[in-house]
Amino acid sequence: MLNGKEVGLCPTTRSEQEQSSKRAELSGAEIIIEQLIRHGVKTVFGYPGGAVLPIYDALYQAFERIDHVITAHEQGASHAADGFARAGGRTGVVIATSGPGATNLVTGIATAYLDSVPLVAITGNAPVPLLGRDAFQEVDIVGITQPIVKHNFVVRDVKDLSYTIAKAFEIANAGRKGPVLIDVPKNVQEAKCGYVAVTGKASMNAPVASGERAGLAEAIKAIMGAKRPFIYAGGGVVAAEACTELRKLAELINAPVGFSLMGLTAMSSTHELALGMCGMHGKYAATHAKAQCDVMLALGVRFSDRATGNIPIYKQGKTIIHVDIDHAEHGKNVTPDIEISGDLKEVLTEMLPQLSAIRNQDWLDKLETLKAECAKMRQVGEFTPQTVIETVGEFMPKDAVIATDVGQHQMWTMQYYPFRKQRTFLTSGGLGTMGYGMGAAIGACFASEGKHTVLFTGDGSFGMNLNELATAVSQNLPLVIVIVNNGVLGMVRQWQKRFYDQRYSQTTLQRKTDFVALAQAFGAKGVRCTNVSELREVLSNLPNSPIVIDCQICMDEEVLPMIPPGQSVENMITTKFAMEAGGDA
Repeated sequence: MLNGKEVGLCPTTRSEQEQSSKRAELSGAEIIIEQLIRHGVKTVFGYPGGAVLPIYDALYQAFERIDHVITAHEQGASHAADGFARAGGRTGVVIATSGPGATNLVTGIATAYLDSVPLVAITGNAPVPLLGRDAFQEVDIVGITQPIVKHNFVVRDVKDLSYTIAKAFEIANAGRKGPVLIDVPKNVQEAKCGYVAVTGKASMNAPVASGERAGLAEAIKAIMGAKRPFIYAGGGVVAAEACTELRKLAELINAPVGFSLMGLTAMSSTHELALGMCGMHGKYAATHAKAQCDVMLALGVRFSDRATGNIPIYKQGKTIIHVDIDHAEHGKNVTPDIEISGDLKEVLTEMLPQLSAIRNQDWLDKLETLKAECAKMRQVGEFTPQTVIETVGEFMPKDAVIATDVGQHQMWTMQYYPFRKQRTFLTSGGLGTMGYGMGAAIGACFASEGKHTVLFTGDGSFGMNLNELATAVSQNLPLVIVIVNNGVLGMVRQWQKRFYDQRYSQTTLQRKTDFVALAQAFGAKGVRCTNVSELREVLSNLPNSPIVIDCQICMDEEVLPMIPPGQSVENMITTKFAMEAGGDA
């Protein structure tokens, strides 16, 4: 049982089982590889070690059917599997050894959990008789990861392996997606049994007849009575492959669409109804339109604190309709007036035929005014984060995948990059993981089968996991790594500037790292840009291998607009902080 619903597995037919029993017995490690292949896995990421040697030997034997990418660190491997899943719409798989190998996965697993990414992590451990005895590199990874996975398993009998792996893939993809961990002691990997293939069903949703879904009729009535409708689209729209339905809904009822960070690619940024991200650092037009609407249709969002601010003011004057596959999200942060549980694609497919066209010219005129005010907020200067990101956007194809780390550059990318296709923006939204970007970009590059992939990062974030540049070079990946280099931990410094009287404690880095020389030492191309002309020249001649572009900008650039934490749109900051003489430390 999972979330109160039965999870069914699909064993092979009787004849297949009989044939299986006639085959030579397989080791647990061989069963793992066979099951991964059976579930459509062609690429896994990981790092070998003593407790997973049998698995790596099985990988060696199956090299023609499944690829393995070795990263520089297990955290990088977990982020690569995550990026592979987000960009490709498939389940990511990562393998690590016991002890520190397993614990190095934790940040990546938590990142996937907070952003609802389907991931299967396979770890080795000490043999079953030694569990709990502090054997070499033994750790209770199941206990450690319990709060940050949908489910985890310890497989103590090789006969349970096939079923467990199928179950893991099913759970990772059923309902609200997320990570699952399978811990396999070394003696279970070495033990043998007759292999019976088992596959899982990806969906757990019981079919609902059109018009019978709870809350649907009430939601349709509210939407049809709206004078100022607004759609707030989240990552659930992308996960449900419901982007087409979202666009049809917006066009039918002439509702502007604002996005959560995870939902940003659910609609092309060039669409006239797409206003950009809402929330603390969201676009001016999107955040104000959401505040002024009378009916908000929230699709696949979780109403995080960065999106809502002051909740009583956030809810004021509007009917909130919340549609989400995870019933636990209803009322967790914001209590909706109408709640609908279910797969978004299914819900919108049921809803669309029951709606009629809505057009309120006064509301549409108001939106044009908000967009004009938003356009006035352009950053001033020839080489600003905005000009850097927009220039990169001019040279990239529509389907280029963009990854980021976390910080100011992440928010600037959200604000200024012209996203036009779904699954082209990879970022750590819920956990806010600095160092996520390099691994994610590597995984995305594999998912896109070698297309140019861009990583926007800051000098602080890049320092977290720059060792994965070794992976990118070894795999000869066409990664374009753009360092928005301001010499500081920009987002933390911005908060110190705004809320801590300019006491810049440990955020001015004063590092002497030469990123161009660093890139060359790893075997990548490295260039430094100080103006748009230099950047354009570099982008017009990109290699089909990793390149690091060090773009040096002013440390005083801010991410605006900004709503201070816990406050509302009335408190939005839109004007750059006026530095006092000698204000920087």
